[in-house]
Amino acid sequence: MQGKLSEIDIRSILQLIELGQRTGELFVEAYSMPVPSPAGESASGSSNVWKRPKHPVEKSWLVFFLNGKIVYAGDANPDLRRLRHYLRHYRLAVPRESAEASMAIATTNAPEYGHLWALIENHVLSPAQGRAILQRMVQETLFDLLSLHQGAFIFELSPPLAPQLETHEIGVLVPNIIQQVQEWRQFHPLIQSPDQCPAIADTSHLRSKISESALTAWLDGKTSIRQLARFLNQNIVAVARRLYPYLERGDLQLQAPQHPASQSGIAPLQPPQDRLPRVVCIDDGATIRKTVEFILNENGYEGTAISNPLKALSLVFQLKPDLILCDISMPELDGYEICAMLRKSTAFRQTPIIMLTGRDGFIDRVRARMVGATDYLTKPFGAHELLTLVERYVGPGNPDQPEPEKLLAEALENELEIGITSEATASSTPNDSSYSP
Repeated sequence: MQGKLSEIDIRSILQLIELGQRTGELFVEAYSMPVPSPAGESASGSSNVWKRPKHPVEKSWLVFFLNGKIVYAGDANPDLRRLRHYLRHYRLAVPRESAEASMAIATTNAPEYGHLWALIENHVLSPAQGRAILQRMVQETLFDLLSLHQGAFIFELSPPLAPQLETHEIGVLVPNIIQQVQEWRQFHPLIQSPDQCPAIADTSHLRSKISESALTAWLDGKTSIRQLARFLNQNIVAVARRLYPYLERGDLQLQAPQHPASQSGIAPLQPPQDRLPRVVCIDDGATIRKTVEFILNENGYEGTAISNPLKALSLVFQLKPDLILCDISMPELDGYEICAMLRKSTAFRQTPIIMLTGRDGFIDRVRARMVGATDYLTKPFGAHELLTLVERYVGPGNPDQPEPEKLLAEALENELEIGITSEATASSTPNDSSYSP
């Protein structure tokens, strides 16, 4: 089951899953602009084929079901920021020892759920606290989904997310959340997004009216309404309702939402200080390999390109890269299979894996998420797009640092037919244009 949200709404999708008592995963993408239909497209035939939108994806979510009931729902991007926010209500943090334990519990596309389970098993959280947090997570995600107007979805049957902490009845949750969505719309235009950040306009005047000192401390223009709801263990509408009178009087002002990149909550994995961030690119296209390798090496990264997907796995385990770029369409072994194999190893469960794809359609991105991919980069792409994504996950490169020794890669070059940095590459220096396979 797949389609566009302009043709069927989220509530109807959830009801179909509930009525069919389905077990599987629902993937939803939201778009900021309407999806235009190709010129001359009829109401039948090709009109039912999903076309990849020209505008960027705004956000994506995953919802897991067991026999028509919701087990867990959250952002499709691997991010523990939301869990940390909910733990603040209990004055707790995610301990380091829970990270490895969580990977044995949850699938790679639900790390937040795995961490929550690990906290319960390690007696950091009580089962009752865990269920309360999970319920808030599901409600928050459904609030976002039921507020959508533009986007796309796909539901796939799959084994259930295990183990189950609790299941949630769609027929009970949805009517309550729809009521919240309707009340939320009444706050418009003063409040337009849960990601807007309230700031005190007149500190002395407002502090005399709000008794919660913690609340006034968070009204700093950097903490969003969504975050406040998590800290206070309340729903978004309840927090907005409390803030609304102060916004009307001008005691509070709303700052624009932070840029998604700064809000991602993903801490770049910093490599050891004695070497450059190491990036491996697995792609059977010579142009892409040379281009990616040149861009990375010129901007302070150690880039290694590999053409043979079968032999790539053994080299990746020896190089131990900080980030892996992997093409989807390759002979013998495709990118999905490589990603799934790497995620089964403890050495690469936390390593960012970016899928490179030139395909139209978002089913490929769904499959990438389901095998544990961290993100994707659509061909053709330019140097700026590549470097922005790499810096997000492994931090900035260091162009001024001397070029690192590549003894391991050079020793394997003849066997695996990889081009690390050669005179041929230097003589065919690509410019900063877009590159496609």
